Amino acid sequence: MIIVSIHDVSKEHFPNPIFTGSDVTRQLLVPDSKEFSVNMINFGKGVRNKFHAHDSEQILIVTAGEGIVATEKEEKVVTKGDIILIPPGEKHWHGATPDSEFSHIYVSRLGSVLTRLED
Repeated sequence: MIIVSIHDVSKEHFPNPIFTGSDVTRQLLVPDSKEFSVNMINFGKGVRNKFHAHDSEQILIVTAGEGIVATEKEEKVVTKGDIILIPPGEKHWHGATPDSEFSHIYVSRLGSVLTRLED
């Protein structure tokens, strides 16, 4: 068994073209998992990722702030304690509202392919 305290995991700057801004950090929460990718992403105010899809399910667990999870058809405001299941192939984005920082844990299948659908 491995127990991880989020507070003990260092934040690393996470520059990536998937994001609309540079104020993003990542915490690798369970690097030894053989089946899952489990990370915390911390978004600065107004920063989000671009439309994308995964080839497997993705679970988001909101841990702080106020964010938006969106598909082509709808946008939903989410806050601490909300859990979002995104099915494979669903075009979506998620990130912080303009007035709030936002953090979530994401869980996906290790090796899952992300396809960016927005420039």
